[in-house]
Amino acid sequence: MVASKADPSLEGEYDPERHAGLYGAQRIKAMTAVLLALLLSILDYSVANVALPSIATDLHSDPSQAIWVVNAYQLANLSCLLPLAALGARIGFGRMSQIGILLFLVASAACALSHTMLEITLARALQGIGGSCVMSVNIALVRFIYPHKLLGRGIAINGLFVGLGVALGPTIGSFILSVSSWPWIFWVNLPLGGLAFILSSMALPKTPRSALKVDIPGSLLTVASFALTGIGLDSLMHGDFVPGIGLTVGSIVCWALLLRWQRDHVEPIVPLDLLKRGPFLIACLVGFSGFVASNLYIVAMPFTLTEAFHRNPATVGLLIAPWAIGVASMSFIVGRVADRFPASMLSSLGLLVTAIGFVLLWTLSPEASNSAIAWRTLVAGLGFGLFQPPNNRAIMVTAPPGREGGASGMLSVSRLSGQTTGALLVAGLFTIFPHPAFICLGAAACVAASGALLSAARAWFKVSKVS
Repeated sequence: MVASKADPSLEGEYDPERHAGLYGAQRIKAMTAVLLALLLSILDYSVANVALPSIATDLHSDPSQAIWVVNAYQLANLSCLLPLAALGARIGFGRMSQIGILLFLVASAACALSHTMLEITLARALQGIGGSCVMSVNIALVRFIYPHKLLGRGIAINGLFVGLGVALGPTIGSFILSVSSWPWIFWVNLPLGGLAFILSSMALPKTPRSALKVDIPGSLLTVASFALTGIGLDSLMHGDFVPGIGLTVGSIVCWALLLRWQRDHVEPIVPLDLLKRGPFLIACLVGFSGFVASNLYIVAMPFTLTEAFHRNPATVGLLIAPWAIGVASMSFIVGRVADRFPASMLSSLGLLVTAIGFVLLWTLSPEASNSAIAWRTLVAGLGFGLFQPPNNRAIMVTAPPGREGGASGMLSVSRLSGQTTGALLVAGLFTIFPHPAFICLGAAACVAASGALLSAARAWFKVSKVS
């Protein structure tokens, strides 16, 4: 293998012929197709959050049951990422993305036509599987669209659209609900998804395919392991100890069976071969830490602003917006340097700035002005935007040729599992402490700082490996 001269970080190995990328109009069309599919899956997750009260009222359901409209999507999404990434490597990443878009469109129509909470929960789970098809191969496709020397720029643009999806979701959801009923938050997916499918059929590159057979037992065990872990931990955090312990024990058994089954596989669904690589493992752990910290902030901050700072709901939305603005704007800027500087520098600095932003919010008095809250939130968001693209690039370039699917799946797993863990920690802290608003901010700062230290350790790892 040859190291890229444009990549002084020397963080990966690559084959120039496999990763030559696309150029000109071809690259623009292919990247537009990837970004539209990504935006479709991210927008619908955040849009649905806003509609939960309306859905609960319309379907005569308790709020606790309505939360499964969100949980079903995220749990199905996370549980299926690695099996679908492995399947994508066999049938082609572009084809997997197209299948995901079609599933998403069918499930969106099913959500809009639902008349009971069970119907919409099952439809949302199908939507989550469709979103998982898209996200499991999303970054793998970017790796084949952009040449190696520009990969960081492509991943940064991808991160920009993730930030835009998170930022625009609640706003779009609120607008739709102000002019129509909740089913329309699902109907609007059809034109966007149709355009994404047409573009993906025309423009996505053909990628090398693995000749290995689909591992059906491993796929089923992977889904069961993630699903039981998520539901079990959720039950424990909400104080349902008997079912929570039972489900958690079941998840441990499934993980043990899965790892035993996958031990001798050449391309395991849970990419143990990649996780044995120190740089890859560290990049995944850094990504996990970053998203744990971000969700400790994102999930708890509305309660903090409402209970501690006594802001009304409209103001809460405006005061959280600088986070998404910071993430999106910095993701765009960092794309210009992500290919020239190592993640051990950029991602470490980004998480450190994020931690500083959380500390600045944590030390505010309840009488703080809106501007004081907003600029501190912006600092945290800018730091997170600096952290994410270089770390995502590090995950992809440390994977050898032929393992793009596994790397792309693990990238999404590190993000979604971090988000889920952060949300579960918020639930646990809210259960344990009577006034946990600022405790969550302090915990977010600690996790972000720990992630910065772990990210910086990559430089030491390289030095020790060379010596």
